Amino acid sequence: MAQRARLSYDDYTVGWICALPLEMAAAAAMLDVLHEELPVQPNDHNTYIFGQIGLHNVVITCLPSREYGIASAATVATQLKSSFHAIRFGLMVGIGGGIPNETNDVRLGDIVVSSPTGIYGGVVQYDYGKAYPGHFEHTGTLDRPPRTLLSALAKLQARHEVQGSKVCHSVTEMFRRNPFMESGYARPQSSDYLFLSDYIHKSRASSCIHCDLSRSVKRPKRISNEPVIHYGLIASGNRVIKDSCLRDQLGRKFGAICVEMEAAGLMNTFPSLVIRGICDYADTHKNKSWQRYAAAVAAAYTRELLQVTSVTSSGVPRHESNTNYTPSHDLHIRKSILHSTCMSFTGMLGSQHSSFRASITDISQL
Repeated sequence: MAQRARLSYDDYTVGWICALPLEMAAAAAMLDVLHEELPVQPNDHNTYIFGQIGLHNVVITCLPSREYGIASAATVATQLKSSFHAIRFGLMVGIGGGIPNETNDVRLGDIVVSSPTGIYGGVVQYDYGKAYPGHFEHTGTLDRPPRTLLSALAKLQARHEVQGSKVCHSVTEMFRRNPFMESGYARPQSSDYLFLSDYIHKSRASSCIHCDLSRSVKRPKRISNEPVIHYGLIASGNRVIKDSCLRDQLGRKFGAICVEMEAAGLMNTFPSLVIRGICDYADTHKNKSWQRYAAAVAAAYTRELLQVTSVTSSGVPRHESNTNYTPSHDLHIRKSILHSTCMSFTGMLGSQHSSFRASITDISQL
């Protein structure tokens, strides 16, 4: 990977956010050029990797170790925005759980890209709403991805119709440049089994070696290991899902084809596209064996997307270092974090706390 001298904060126009270190590693390995680090800005607790893909200067960051969920993602995004004023859009890239259905044959190693579906902008926060006695009413919608990225999606989809995707090629190139990564990030040899929703994992071990394969869903064999790219709705919430019944419910209720834990914290405050590599089926058979490969293909797709995404009319921006920090940035950060935390907390409360939920919702509007 080529290296170049340090740029300024205002040279970076793309914010790439990951939830896990293994996702950040895959993202960094997709850079064409690695840039020198910049000094930390006041009140920004993120750590960054700086680089370039195509004509885009990209800053990559990750949620703090062992922190997950919507509020943490919102905090990271808000601090990123406070430091990098020239950011045009965000990318939330990493792993997620697949929600297969009759229309979308989502499998391990496939890629799901958030795309406007019906009344939803591409991501739905499934645990945000109002709790009534005996039922929960989902409320609210999240913003669509930026128009620039939706236009780039259309262009990339058209290219794939003619040439196919370059995801596998990019992963192979990643291994050529970073041989150490191949043992962990190569496509797993373990088979891809989707078990019937009522069949529970039979061992304390994560492997499905003791599971009854006759209880798996019969699916046609694919002729290629090339990841299939699905465009649709991603369900985002504050819980790790290992429940096939809840997974299927999210699929039926919203039409979601993927589930994850961070994207809802970004969409209304940091216009973003979400790209997820499928590493499990969000059921009791969930394990980590596909995580690194799923992170790699998601990062590879994102690299390909950036290569067809337009740049500003002046090209890659080059300005003086950002010295415009003011105390008003603190207020912006606090308000955004308060709003996201309230949204996150209301999703955790049960029906017995309906009045408390309403109060928190009111606070989030301050």
